[in-house]
Amino acid sequence: MSIRNVGARLPRCRSNYWTVIVILGLCSSSLAADWQSTLTGEPPGTFPELRPLRATYRFGWSGLTAATGEVYFTKPSEAKFQLDGTGQTIGFVRALWKLDASYGAVGNSQTLRPIETQQTENYRKKKLVTRLTFTSKGVTRARTESRGESTTTKTRQFDFPGLFDLASAMLYLRSQSLTDRSVRRVVIYAATNAYLATVTVVGRDEISVRAGTYKAVKVDLRLDRVGKHLELEPHRKFRRATIWVSDDRDRILLRIEAQIFIGTVFAELQSVRFDSARY
Repeated sequence: MSIRNVGARLPRCRSNYWTVIVILGLCSSSLAADWQSTLTGEPPGTFPELRPLRATYRFGWSGLTAATGEVYFTKPSEAKFQLDGTGQTIGFVRALWKLDASYGAVGNSQTLRPIETQQTENYRKKKLVTRLTFTSKGVTRARTESRGESTTTKTRQFDFPGLFDLASAMLYLRSQSLTDRSVRRVVIYAATNAYLATVTVVGRDEISVRAGTYKAVKVDLRLDRVGKHLELEPHRKFRRATIWVSDDRDRILLRIEAQIFIGTVFAELQSVRFDSARY
């Protein structure tokens, strides 16, 4: 083939190239729209709302307790709920990896949508404070890192209507009927990223934890990371989790077994106390 013939073919090649790019772009947009169309759009269910409580948990792997934590759920007003938690590594794990953490979330008790969240992580040589402010359009994140005398803050806006945080997602899913083999899909913004959470009710079970023996609803959890262009990506550190919640009027979290990059880790209820005071 002559150089002239090659040159004559270039415009057509460029045209084909851009055609492919456009087609791929349209396919990507279609795929993004497809997963969004599977999201659960139902309002909060009719299951009785959670009573104020104080619960303690232990965390670890292979039967070894590596950390403990406390959770407080209250309803400061008729319109809002509040979830506060604290946790810390303990024992020889703390000597290797010191962490003191706190978490606070406020949400709308009618819609079960988040309003604001603050998470603080104190490590041996740095401190991270993450603040999330939610609106109907999305979330604004401010993340401050402190090392010695140095402090930096980075902000990010993520636009996606109908976001949940960890606390509101838990309460929303808890409010649903949770019939066997039912599936719910919601988008959760947790600290630094958005994730598509696919929650499947596996069935009913009985489980014994430190706090006692309970009839439980057994749930499977899958997570996919939502990218900048709303494309789904595999979660690099999280594979899947099995969750048990009490199959009673409280539906409290009993145990989580999660398969992550270091193996299987767990969280287990040690004790729970309900506040008898009414809202």
